[in-house]
Order: sequence, then C-alpha cells, then structure tokens
Amino acid sequence: MFVTQALAQDHATGTDHSAPPNAVPVMPTNAETVAHEGGHDAAPFPPMNPEYFASQLLWLAITFGVFYYVLSKIILPRLGEIIENRQARITTDLSAAERMRADADEAQAAYEQELASARENSHRIAIEARDAARTDADAQRKRIEAELDGRLESAQARIEDIKSKALADVDAIAEEATDAIMTELTGQQVPREDVSRAVRSVRA
Repeated sequence: MFVTQALAQDHATGTDHSAPPNAVPVMPTNAETVAHEGGHDAAPFPPMNPEYFASQLLWLAITFGVFYYVLSKIILPRLGEIIENRQARITTDLSAAERMRADADEAQAAYEQELASARENSHRIAIEARDAARTDADAQRKRIEAELDGRLESAQARIEDIKSKALADVDAIAEEATDAIMTELTGQQVPREDVSRAVRSVRA
C-alpha cells in the first residue's frame, strides 16, 4: 500500500528513479509547483482513489479482526464478570433484605404478643387490686360499724343510767316537795313512806 502510494506520488511529482543513489535531487521551483498543482492531471485524494480500495478493505478487515479479538477476549469477559458480580451482589442484597424483613416480622409478632400479654396482666392486676380494695373496704366498714354499734350501746347504757339517776332524783325531789306541801297545808308531819307511795302512784 505504502509502496504504491509512494510510486504514485513519485509519478505525480515527476521524480526520476533512474538517477544514481548519491545524486542530489533537484527541487522544483515555485513556478513548476504552481503549474503542477494547477494542472488538470493531478492525482485524486488517496482514500477516494479506486486503486487503493483493495488495500483499504484488507486493513479494514485486519482492524476489525483485531478489534473483535480484543472485544471478545478482554472487554466482553470483563463486562460479563462485572455483570455477574453485580448480579451476585444484588442477589445477596435481596436475600439480606428478605431475611431482615422476616426478622422484622418476627420481632413485630413477638412485640404484639408481649403487648397482648402485658394488657392481659394489667387487666388481671387491676381486677385483683379492685377486689382487694373492695375486700379491705368491706372489712373496714364492718369494723367501723361494729365500733359504732359498741359506742351506741355504751351511749344507750349511759343514757339509761343517767335517766334512771334522773328519775331517782326526780322521785326524791317530788317526795320532798310533797312532804313540804303537806306539812304546810296540814301543819302535821306526814310519814315519808306515805309520801313516797303517793308519788310512785302518781308517776305510774
């Protein structure tokens, strides 16, 4: 490819290959260069030259083969390994998330069970406390009632005693008053037994 391209450039520039190797090449003047470039027989751009299509296709095939080899042997395996690692990591993360969700469900179930047990215990304790308070209240009420009954009986006994003493004093006062009245009215001393009998008969 490069040899053919060099020959084409030599033909285009008019280089003579029959000259000896040690000969100094003659550089074209500016006028010759302008005349050559302005001519209609200039060679086309090499990539567009049909003469080089075969070599270009060959190098294209070689480049594509090398690129395919590198892609299939290096890049694609690495990409596959990366994808497999990510897939394994995703699977591991999903397994861990599922396990954590199961643990959370178990913890929630245990919490709900403990909460239900605590509510039941608190209800039972409340009932027991209420029953104990009711029992204590009943016992205290009975004790207070018994104490009040004892005080009432004692008060009634004292009232009866005071009443008896008062009645006895009233009888004595009535007997004395009757005796004094009879003495004043009759001018005679009336026997005390008769006065007491008369007072008792009136009080009865």
